[in-house]
Amino acid sequence: MVACFMAQNGRFGLSVRVLGFLALAPDSMHTSATIAESLKTSPVMVRRVFSALHKAGFIVQRKGPQGGAKLKQPAKSIGLGDVFSATAGVWPATGEKPVDAVMKKIREDAVKAMNETTIASLAKKLKRA
Repeated sequence: MVACFMAQNGRFGLSVRVLGFLALAPDSMHTSATIAESLKTSPVMVRRVFSALHKAGFIVQRKGPQGGAKLKQPAKSIGLGDVFSATAGVWPATGEKPVDAVMKKIREDAVKAMNETTIASLAKKLKRA
């Protein structure tokens, strides 16, 4: 369970970094290799993240020599909570209704708080760095 949750957390972190990268040049297609090199990660991991981000409607993908990915919607409309919901997977459950109700409320509050930060605001910070 812990290893699974850590992997989900890693996907969320990489997803945020990939979206931040795409937000810096939102009208251009970017290959997984280019993004991976910039983020110092594996192109395979970037492609896995592409899949989740595409399924969530955050990016468009194109295959082939001129392929890659780019944002499908404006970076200012993508909150970190939305990215978390799309990539983090199943929230841990105990099977005890009172505890699970509290956990559900915590997740909802966390997503709401994370949505106060958008990919656009993150991209501005990346430009300054």
